[in-house]
Amino acid sequence: MTLTALTYTILTDPTSLEASVDGRSPSTGTAYLVVTNTRQTVPWLRIEVKVPVGDGAGHLTRDISTIKPRGEYTDTQSGPQAATQPVIVQPQGTDVFQVTTQSGRLEGFAPGDYMVLTLENVTVAPTAGLAVLTVTETTKTSRGWQTSHAAVPVVKAAPKEIPAPRDFRPDKALLDAGESLRLSWDGSNDFSYEIRFPGGHAAIPGGTRTWSPAEAPKRATTYILVATDPTTQKQHFLTTTVQVRYPVLETLTATTGIDTPWVQGTADKGRVTFTGTGVGIFNNSGGQGTVTADRADLNGVNTEWVQGRSTDDGKVTFPKDGLDVRQGSGAWGTVHADRADLNGVNTEWVQGRSTDDGKVTFPKDGLDVRQGSGAWGTVHADRADLNGVNTEWVQGRSTDDGKVTFPKDGLDVRQGSGAWGTVHADKADLNGINTEWVQGRSADDGWISFPKEGLNVRKGAGQTWGTVFADKADVNSVITSQVQGSGEGKGYIQFLEQDKGVRIFGGVSAGWIRGLNDDEAWIRFNEKGIWVLKNQNGKRESANVGCATVNDRPA
Repeated sequence: MTLTALTYTILTDPTSLEASVDGRSPSTGTAYLVVTNTRQTVPWLRIEVKVPVGDGAGHLTRDISTIKPRGEYTDTQSGPQAATQPVIVQPQGTDVFQVTTQSGRLEGFAPGDYMVLTLENVTVAPTAGLAVLTVTETTKTSRGWQTSHAAVPVVKAAPKEIPAPRDFRPDKALLDAGESLRLSWDGSNDFSYEIRFPGGHAAIPGGTRTWSPAEAPKRATTYILVATDPTTQKQHFLTTTVQVRYPVLETLTATTGIDTPWVQGTADKGRVTFTGTGVGIFNNSGGQGTVTADRADLNGVNTEWVQGRSTDDGKVTFPKDGLDVRQGSGAWGTVHADRADLNGVNTEWVQGRSTDDGKVTFPKDGLDVRQGSGAWGTVHADRADLNGVNTEWVQGRSTDDGKVTFPKDGLDVRQGSGAWGTVHADKADLNGINTEWVQGRSADDGWISFPKEGLNVRKGAGQTWGTVFADKADVNSVITSQVQGSGEGKGYIQFLEQDKGVRIFGGVSAGWIRGLNDDEAWIRFNEKGIWVLKNQNGKRESANVGCATVNDRPA
């Protein structure tokens, strides 16, 4: 084989051409055949480049018809600056490209000049290996026309794995009511894509890199992008979470608790706020609201007052020294009861039902019995007509009868045996009552006891918790197994077992969420995304998370 007069070098873009893979987008690239002259001027007529066509390891492409050829000759010697002009490149048959001068006649290829044959859009054959292009040059020498040949190798690398998709993102990290959502990502056309979300999934048409749900999410929703390699079936997973400013939740289970400044209704905007001392209830306009319930099972109630449903109804207030019963107007009211079973009664006076009835007052030095007019009255026993009585105790005629003793702090009513007894009365109009417990007329009726920490309401004949029936409770703290709105279908909160938190059936709007302890991280939701605060080495650090967390995990 005659050595060529010119030198041939081939370069590719990308540097290493990858073999194509069936089922994927074809692997394409560009081959640059650089022709140089390092010796004396070479008169040349044409150069032919044969491309190995086929599917084997030694073939460059299956079909040269997809290749776009062009050629340029650069003269570096004849002028102050290099001059480039095109040469003619034409396919010859199914596997040859022929290069000729622009004039079609013999021209000199001067030393230092170069020519570049560019083969664009080469669809690489599917088998990795070494493809060798053969070059045939036709030149003229002093002995006549000369045909020479050269071999130029091109390496086809084994195909690489398709790059994983990336940047799965929403166009909005926080949605307002009525806003639409669009998700986007970057990735190869060779993947098949699917988006999964709570309650469904959606296949993505080929070539598409965006998707919008038919209905915008009503609550914080995590979307999962699944990209599947059609050849290996390997899957890639990307996730992104979209927050909703005013989420609608069918149910919420929080295993470690919920930290939120307030909870508000959806249609009726009543609001529950969480203060440093407990819970505040507010109405639609922001004023103090009402707790409406059929039942409240509580260990304690702290409230300023209790009143009937009407503003004219009686009202019970709780001063520091006990209990005040007043009329709706604010005047002293009346406690109506058939029975009061007390350990003690502190009151200014006791009187019959009528203003004309006798009246008992309690001066510092004893007991005054007076008529309704204010004159001294009469104590009826068998008969006692007295100006005053100083006695250690009073008892019925029998030793089994009840007995009244007079300790320094008031009055003790006991049975004949010495056990606490019962005061039988139709009415008690008092300024204060100190008693261990209060019960209905029957032993089966509910009863109230007064431990140091508050008030216990129990069922009769036992320690089973009872029910408080009320239209309104204004309290600083409630400990209960369940809170539920009145009426069928209203939302409710269940308080689960120890350390399991609560389950909320309804909706929760949260401005921030924090861990259980003061030194744990917490999250605030703002217009920029999610603001994360954490405690580290005694210093608080913060970061804004723009939109989502992206994970790539195996199938």
